[in-house]
Amino acid sequence: MKRSIFILAFGGFGIITTEFSVIGILPVIAREFGISIDTAGWLLSAFALTIALTGPFMVYMTAKINRKWLMSGALFVFVLSNILSALAPDFTVLMIARIIPALAHPVFWSVAIAAASRQVAPKDVPKAVAVVMGGISVGTVLGVPLTTYIADLVNWQGAFIAAGVINLAALAALLAFIPSMPVPKGQTQRGQIRVLGNSRLWLQLVATTIMIAGMFATYGYLAEFLLKVSVMTGKQISLLLLLFGAASVAGNWAAGVALSKNVLLTARVFLTALITVHVLAYLFGGLFVPITAIVGVWGFIHTGGFMISQTNISAEAPEAPELATSLMVSFGNAGFALGAFLGGIIINSYGVHNVVWMSVLLLLAALGLSFVPARKRCKAAGEPASIPERTAAGMKGEQAA
Repeated sequence: MKRSIFILAFGGFGIITTEFSVIGILPVIAREFGISIDTAGWLLSAFALTIALTGPFMVYMTAKINRKWLMSGALFVFVLSNILSALAPDFTVLMIARIIPALAHPVFWSVAIAAASRQVAPKDVPKAVAVVMGGISVGTVLGVPLTTYIADLVNWQGAFIAAGVINLAALAALLAFIPSMPVPKGQTQRGQIRVLGNSRLWLQLVATTIMIAGMFATYGYLAEFLLKVSVMTGKQISLLLLLFGAASVAGNWAAGVALSKNVLLTARVFLTALITVHVLAYLFGGLFVPITAIVGVWGFIHTGGFMISQTNISAEAPEAPELATSLMVSFGNAGFALGAFLGGIIINSYGVHNVVWMSVLLLLAALGLSFVPARKRCKAAGEPASIPERTAAGMKGEQAA
């Protein structure tokens, strides 16, 4: 495996850490600026909404730029954003500092996944994509406990500085070790646009939005849930979030194995298991030992949602992998924003203990969409396999929901 693949994964880890670093410190930021927890939640929602609205356009407009310099620029923006966030004198400045890097987020993610598949021989493509996706998944769940712990140990500004250092290290590694990456020959903007006529692609995008909204309606406020319902200290919350993250690493691997066997069944089992975990969290959230076990299982299940989404969406647009990934990023972040928004409404009206029911409702809707009949997609002779098809070694036929 080429060293550059791991550097791309490291960059993904830094970017996703920046996106989700506020989850564990929302209660601290709310107290610092004298705002409600649902208002503080807009630090997550605004970031996600910006990605949702601009992602595909940013990828389309940067389609002709050397991929190395494009990813380097994205990481540089994230470094500056974290510095500005740490120095923010008020909530408005902090919000602006969060929105700016959101414009670069989908560009890095889309290019990194496509670039990884081009850096190795065809037989190594599944491993390369899995490594990059692993960096993103680990950043999603391990970046949160890391920044939460630093905020508890030092202050909330330290959490942003730590995220900035991670992005700076990734930028230095990318500049030093990754070779120039000119735009692949034959890749045109018009060719990528054609995939937008695929109705199955749009169904998968809607399903992704609803599913991720369900995943984050509660997870986005997990620190608040553990604080108010489970009555935990800051250090205990950090440890629980670390447990969540550690379990997710194993869950990421397990999801990959399951997807290689049956995508549709994996998606349905994932949604059913996640619904069950939310119900259990409601029933036993006030008991320390049970909620500790539930958070561990929750982390193991949670990370599979990203791989399921990536697999289903990329399978519908193998001829435009970067645009397909950017659409997944955009609609996924629309799900983040929607989940955080709806979760905030429930918390305001009924308290944080009841936020799990919003997740349950959304996840049930996503499960229902998995039963919409899928039409087989005819592949033209000689058409290359899509990223998920190559990643899911051993998959027989197209089973994407």
